[in-house]
Amino acid sequence: MKVILSVCSLTLAALGLFWGFGLRVNATASMPRGFYLLVPGVPQRGDLVSICLEDGSSATLALKRNYLRPGSCPNGLEPLVKRVAGMPGDHLEIGQDGIAINGQLCPQSRALSRDSHGRPMPEAENFGSRTIPVGLALVLSDRHPGGFDSRYFGLVPMASLRKVEPVFLIAPKGE
Repeated sequence: MKVILSVCSLTLAALGLFWGFGLRVNATASMPRGFYLLVPGVPQRGDLVSICLEDGSSATLALKRNYLRPGSCPNGLEPLVKRVAGMPGDHLEIGQDGIAINGQLCPQSRALSRDSHGRPMPEAENFGSRTIPVGLALVLSDRHPGGFDSRYFGLVPMASLRKVEPVFLIAPKGE
């Protein structure tokens, strides 16, 4: 029993140390699984970012449906890794084919009405065809059409985005 407790304690300590040095883990299929490192700089369109969902209905839904697991964010969830698709001042158009930013359709950006288990997906509250306001950004999963992203939780505060770069990615079977 002491060995198991020691291993668990060491594992938790190592994860805390990695977190403190800026290492982030993505275990969801919406972006490449693996380890990412926080890097300095202001996020720009196309950058990969780590983000903690703000407390509210989206965070509650993500935990309840196992889109996210418990983690190190202030609300107790794991951080998301997404790509910045839209910045303040960009024109956002929502259509049946997906999301267009400044007239360019984002790949795999059509919102789904149901998740992979047939449950209805939420509609983002601060979302719609308009200019992205100052201080907000659009983050998307460009790898998985069912990724939990701005299509469902809305635009996110720029101040909550932290740039990341992949350190070690785990290729899915068949790639």
